[in-house]
Amino acid sequence: MNALDDTTLNTRYLANTHVVENVSCELADYNTYAQDTALREAVQREGALWADAELQRFGQLTGSADYLEQGHLANKFPPELDTHDRFGNRIDLVKFHPAYHQFMRTAIQHGLHSSPWTDPKAGAHVARAAGNYLHTQVEAGHGCPITMTFAAIPALRLQPDLAALWEPRITARVYDPRNVPAEQKQGVTIGMAMTEKQGGSDVQANSTRAYPVGQGGPGQAYELVGHKYFVSAPMCDAFLVLAHTDKGLSCFLLPRWRPDGTKNPMQVLRLKKKMGNASNASSETELRGALAWMVGEEGRGVRNIIEMVAMTRFDCMVGSSAGMRMALSQALHHCAHRSAFGARLNQQPLMQNVLADLALESEAAMTLSMRMARALDHRDDRHEDLLVRLVTAVGKYWICKRTPGHAYEAMECIGGSGVMEDSMFPRLYREAPVNAIWEGSGNIQCLDVLRAMGKTPEVVEAFFAELRPTQGQNALLDQQVRGLAKEFADTADLPYRARHVVERMALALQASLLVRSAPAFVADAFCASRLAPESSFNYGALPRGVDVTAIIERATPRLG
Repeated sequence: MNALDDTTLNTRYLANTHVVENVSCELADYNTYAQDTALREAVQREGALWADAELQRFGQLTGSADYLEQGHLANKFPPELDTHDRFGNRIDLVKFHPAYHQFMRTAIQHGLHSSPWTDPKAGAHVARAAGNYLHTQVEAGHGCPITMTFAAIPALRLQPDLAALWEPRITARVYDPRNVPAEQKQGVTIGMAMTEKQGGSDVQANSTRAYPVGQGGPGQAYELVGHKYFVSAPMCDAFLVLAHTDKGLSCFLLPRWRPDGTKNPMQVLRLKKKMGNASNASSETELRGALAWMVGEEGRGVRNIIEMVAMTRFDCMVGSSAGMRMALSQALHHCAHRSAFGARLNQQPLMQNVLADLALESEAAMTLSMRMARALDHRDDRHEDLLVRLVTAVGKYWICKRTPGHAYEAMECIGGSGVMEDSMFPRLYREAPVNAIWEGSGNIQCLDVLRAMGKTPEVVEAFFAELRPTQGQNALLDQQVRGLAKEFADTADLPYRARHVVERMALALQASLLVRSAPAFVADAFCASRLAPESSFNYGALPRGVDVTAIIERATPRLG
């Protein structure tokens, strides 16, 4: 007989078709701050060493598996709009997954919406930016209302009577998401309603009108009528709004509820169907006689919100830098665990070239962002104030512009698994273009650079003064600076060349900052790969002689 015994049959029909091996694992339960050498150096260098212990604790939270999962849930279950309750009452209520509320609560409890205003000391903006950088790596969408709440304070202070009424609740570390009048809350959030469909960034084309309830003027009540095409975070308690009066475009503070407890007729028509930024509600609204109070001088609305715009653009820099850091961390972690063709991926020369290049981009973005945070901390210094005026637009343009390509290249390091929706990369990739487009797209940033140079020529002097400390330390950087001087001297068709000029400005600043603060193997590699005439902007084309091993080691996060 050829009958098989029971043992043979059991072995033959077992479903052990494969062994799970040579795969990565989740990058989780690590300290996002402690494992980021470049960030820790920047925090100390830019004046916020006093915040190190708190950032260590915050890094442990933001790197925990449970918290990272909350970021996934906040985006898996996007917000939903109920315009009316079941009895037919207008409520304009946006409902969120509990995970989203957790991020809002954490951000507010840690002062990411207010700490530089409530405790304005040296390093305050740096410490807040570092916390924002860590938190945004986990979940980016909640950052929109946090940023707007933070940025509203400089604009609101132009109207001291309104600031006295609202600022204590805006800066309070209390998150209260209830859809009730602000007077019933200890803490509130602030949104913006600037753009309209016919104008976009050209807010002078707005058609919304403001009609005085009484005598009119700064601090007085108006009723607003119009249509706002992009209103992010419509669940905020009040909004800074642009509308026309007889004297021109003016700024207003519009609460969701009127003082008598009735709902203000700022009506949400729909939530936008966005490709990314899924956890955040962005909406289209109509103002049907919505009550609001004028902020600052009548007819100077754009000037009155310019400081708010500077803050939101700065946060775009930080947010895009954070996206780069998380994408890089995921790629480095994967390549440290997976092998191919007989070696770990992070030991394969071509992959090392790609990973090191991604790490250079990430560190340069974070370094420039933290330098600008220090400038915000010292705006009483003329040089620092001029840098804020000019470099906020430069950095916003370049860092945000580089993020989508960085996200894609990092995703490619993972391979096919990086495209799967159960990984973090689809979310990072969809999020990557957002900051480049919102708060003024690339062309607007470049035109703002030219406008700053035209209105305040001192900004050009401040720019070159910022580069001067590294003069003579790197030949390629010196060459870049000389080339920029020629670009500025040639004013012919400058608007046409603006992107090229701003790009060179950003690279020169990043290179100079790295030369003066980063290890030589980082600074030299950045200059050689970004400033040389034959440089390629495709990642993975670093020239010979770069210490890729040291760059990768510096940037790779470790579990535990």
